[in-house]
Amino acid sequence: MASENKTDFDKMAAEWDANPMRVKLANDVADTIIRELAPTHEMDALDYGCGTGLVTLRLQPLVKSVTGADSSKGMLEVIKKKVKDRGLRNVHTQFVDFEHGGKVEGKFHLAISSMTMHHVQEPADFLKQLYDLLTPGGIIGVADLDKEDGAFHDDNKGVLHFGFERGSLKGLFEKTGFRDIRDVTAATVMKGIEGKAKREYPVFLIIGRK
Repeated sequence: MASENKTDFDKMAAEWDANPMRVKLANDVADTIIRELAPTHEMDALDYGCGTGLVTLRLQPLVKSVTGADSSKGMLEVIKKKVKDRGLRNVHTQFVDFEHGGKVEGKFHLAISSMTMHHVQEPADFLKQLYDLLTPGGIIGVADLDKEDGAFHDDNKGVLHFGFERGSLKGLFEKTGFRDIRDVTAATVMKGIEGKAKREYPVFLIIGRK
């Protein structure tokens, strides 16, 4: 990802959770992940591109441990404060510079990622990283936008894909090595462009097993 076309998530971190639409979307995705992936207390989980931990911390009481990985130190500072303030002992964070080839450390039974892949240059590399981080039989859940026309984000800086076509992406999951692949709609965001009526933007969750 070229640095000049990179969203400054560090700058946005402190106010990230103040946006009700973001919080609702994270909760809707988390609800779907919990329902469809059925996390258990035997699982070590990974939230890849965790941001401020809105989804990460929904998983926390349901799993053995959860690791939030992100390339924004500002976002990680927010989740670290939440963890400290709540006295949580099974939440870990990793700063991973994805742009320059950084890798998450560890192995996980469950790997999730929400609204991250459209910021990633090569979805195939993204899925391969998650595949390699899973234990045999591990489960993946990736949530992102259905294909759209670029109107979803107020500023498309750092947005490298205007959503994804589910069928093509499921094919990429299969090519990566995942099996038992399926998709569900995890959320629908209602958002308007200035001067125009609100539109629906569906968010999918694609699920697979290593």
